[in-house]
Amino acid sequence: MAAPAPSPQPHVMVLPFPAQGHVMPLMELSHRLVDQGLEVDFVNTDFNHDRVLKALAAETGAVPEGIHMVSFPDGMGPDGDRNDVAMLGSGLPAAMLGPLEEMIRSTKIRWVIADVSMCWALELAATAGVRVALFSTFSAAVFALRLHVPKLIKDGIIDECGKVTRNETIQLSPKMPPIEAAEIPWASLGSSPDRVSMIIRSLLKTNPAISQAAAVICNTFEEIESEALDLVPNALPVGPLEAPRGSSSSAAGQFWPEDMTCLAWLDAQARSSVIYVAFGSFTVFDAARFQELADGLELTGRPFLWAVRPNFTDGVVGEGWLDAFKRRVEGKGLVVGWAPQQRVLSHPSVACFLSHCGWNSTMEGLRNGVPILCWPYFADQFCNQSYVCNVWGTGVKLCADERGVVTKEEINGKVTQLLGDEEIRARAAMWKDKACTSIAEGGSSHQNLLKLVNLLREA
Repeated sequence: MAAPAPSPQPHVMVLPFPAQGHVMPLMELSHRLVDQGLEVDFVNTDFNHDRVLKALAAETGAVPEGIHMVSFPDGMGPDGDRNDVAMLGSGLPAAMLGPLEEMIRSTKIRWVIADVSMCWALELAATAGVRVALFSTFSAAVFALRLHVPKLIKDGIIDECGKVTRNETIQLSPKMPPIEAAEIPWASLGSSPDRVSMIIRSLLKTNPAISQAAAVICNTFEEIESEALDLVPNALPVGPLEAPRGSSSSAAGQFWPEDMTCLAWLDAQARSSVIYVAFGSFTVFDAARFQELADGLELTGRPFLWAVRPNFTDGVVGEGWLDAFKRRVEGKGLVVGWAPQQRVLSHPSVACFLSHCGWNSTMEGLRNGVPILCWPYFADQFCNQSYVCNVWGTGVKLCADERGVVTKEEINGKVTQLLGDEEIRARAAMWKDKACTSIAEGGSSHQNLLKLVNLLREA
């Protein structure tokens, strides 16, 4: 008698918000799910799908087995401004809900893991009969603050359009980061009052549905956010997530090719000597801030590795100026377009991380025990800075002058302060140990990952 056919692997749809800092951690989660025997349909927008495939081709990588890359239109035209987060997000439900429902029905998918910034996907539970888990690409503290927005309005701290009407320090519990009302994520996320209002209306509309999610998967871990996680319904912390090491497919979530030549350069530097500088995928500097940063790095007299992605300066600094700077610092500093950040931060020559404090970067710095020099740009980054400086004690804050510019003297002074602080280094090492323990077999995040896999195997 013929042996019975093996049962098909459970199939999960993964749906990130179409931005680099959202696609990457969900790709990392997808790797973990495939490692546990699941199949993943990873949904990008057409625009980002093309970017990911081009970046992979430039690195001669391949999409990992078990992850199927699919894409749909995002509702914007070819010339649409996809850095306008509010506008991009507002058009996604109309553009994607119908095609997603059709795909779910045709492939008999039973589970969707949707970015919390795509929580309109919870509608698919009713229309397509799937179960939906949400994924938080920001800290549990920011998630809790999101749920707290109606009370902030009721208490008169912000109005219903998101405008700050009473600036005060907000701290939801003692071990959570204090943050000024003017720096709550949604006040600094929009490019105009209308955009902020659009974001707040969306939060107020979607917040009540969050409790319907089967789980809220968080890229964090119990030991650093226990109090915040208590405020998140059905929280399942599985972080810190990371890309698989030594795999040609580890860049499957990157929008730009990673410049691997910087790793050989790091090999030639002294231990704990290099300042690593990277500001994520959204930060844009004007000429004054960019040149002051360049001068500040040079002023430190220390080796530095600086990731300057193609649109980092919005065209205000000419290629000629940057080329001249590269020549001037040759032998001491290296400028690349996009760095393999996790591999850089784990390199023994790296001494500190000058960062915008995006949540992925913050977690990567913490997991590798690297002290952070904080320079937030927008959204949740101010809250993450507060974690680093006020709660964990693993970094220091850069302060702007009266023009809003962080001067070269400030950069030089804070680098010296940070690298001379033995207590900060000791705390960074302590949190590294806790982070690594959490994802090791038997750790809290590893156990939660197994709980998630068991949940996704349910019919």
